[in-house]
Amino acid sequence: MKNTPANNTESWQVLDREHHLHPFTDTKALAKEGCRVITRADGVYIWDSEGKQLLDGMAGLWCVNIGYGRKELAEAAYQQLLELPYYNGFFNTSHPAAIELSKLLTEVTAPHLNHVFFTNSGSEANDTVIRLVRRYWDLAGNPEKNMIISRDDAYHGSTIAAASLGGLKPMHEQGHLPIPGITHIAPPYLYRDAGDLSPEQFGIDAAHFLEEKINALGADKVAAFIGEPIQGAGGVIIPPESYWPEIQRICKQYDILLILDEVICGFGRLGTWFGAEYYQLEPDLVAMAKGLSSGYLPIGAVMVGDRITDLLIAEGEEFVHGFTCSGHPVACAVALANINLLRDEKIIENVKTNTGPYLQKRWRELADHPLVGEARGIGFIGALELVKNKNTRELFEPAGEVGKMCRNFCFKNSLVMRAVNDTMIIAPPLIMTKEHIDELIELANKCLDLTAKELGIS
Repeated sequence: MKNTPANNTESWQVLDREHHLHPFTDTKALAKEGCRVITRADGVYIWDSEGKQLLDGMAGLWCVNIGYGRKELAEAAYQQLLELPYYNGFFNTSHPAAIELSKLLTEVTAPHLNHVFFTNSGSEANDTVIRLVRRYWDLAGNPEKNMIISRDDAYHGSTIAAASLGGLKPMHEQGHLPIPGITHIAPPYLYRDAGDLSPEQFGIDAAHFLEEKINALGADKVAAFIGEPIQGAGGVIIPPESYWPEIQRICKQYDILLILDEVICGFGRLGTWFGAEYYQLEPDLVAMAKGLSSGYLPIGAVMVGDRITDLLIAEGEEFVHGFTCSGHPVACAVALANINLLRDEKIIENVKTNTGPYLQKRWRELADHPLVGEARGIGFIGALELVKNKNTRELFEPAGEVGKMCRNFCFKNSLVMRAVNDTMIIAPPLIMTKEHIDELIELANKCLDLTAKELGIS
């Protein structure tokens, strides 16, 4: 083993700079500033290597739904490691943890979703979605029906295929993406794009972007439409209530598979088990990860509708796809324990009827701040649009600098809140109490004040 410096902030930062390439990070700036080192967590709080406590308004990365430090999940991992630390699901083989988790997932999803394909992340889940969609239409005798429609500002992961499904231009620019067979339409970004339209009319018009694209490509060429119920990493874009029913109608009319990416919305974030339940949708495929294990171990999955599995089984051909750690026993055991805790402690019901409404009430109070053009959210997800002029909705230029400034004030003042350009977003652990929510709002308001002062806005 190489000699390493003593474990303290400065030495960790040196080692990090010399050896660690970070995701979604300006490597040059990080080398100059040094990384933030997080050393422990409990409940809704994290601590850095300097002993500073921060309220985690992002549940890690949208994922620690059940909060930090749950010994039940650690015990589940430990016991599974002792009994069966690894085996695969290839070649007609399985193990109890994967079997039991598969059954449990069918109990918390829609009745027509009766099969699960396990992955290790949301990115892999969405790669799997592409393979399943195209395999389905091949078996159905329509191999030319292979185009997948997604949306601008969508995030579906970082692999080449998943990033292609996503609609984030910086990702496309760095990877010569999207790959062939994937195209995008505008999202239902009400605050930015509705103009004088009512929310209901804008939702219908935005859904019709899908119909227009289908007609432009030809319905015989379009295999599926994929969308997050609420677009998370794109800025918490919440569609009007008229949007998803119209999307579902269009998919059925043109015989297009409907795919929901529930990696963020799944497992209680909206006060329901999934966004499909919240919007009363019947997806053919559902990608999930993050909240599946509350981030305690890497695991993802795709729920596969009966329409697809019936054909796969009837044709009796091998689905040539999989991962070494698909359905990893330890990850499955932790996911089982996590879902059982969500159910047994009625955490999601509490978000729906108690803490979720309270968070949204307090969150919308921030709309009165001079910097905030809109405060929006559902359940335990929210966004603040920071604008130069509230009346005209004029944005800051260049985009992103004010959001970064506000985010930095948050870190300095014991709050983790993320910036997407100049939109501040939250997705806290679902176990937050009303007292935690009050603390979050107080800290957010303080950081907005500091940002406004820095900008000379009052």
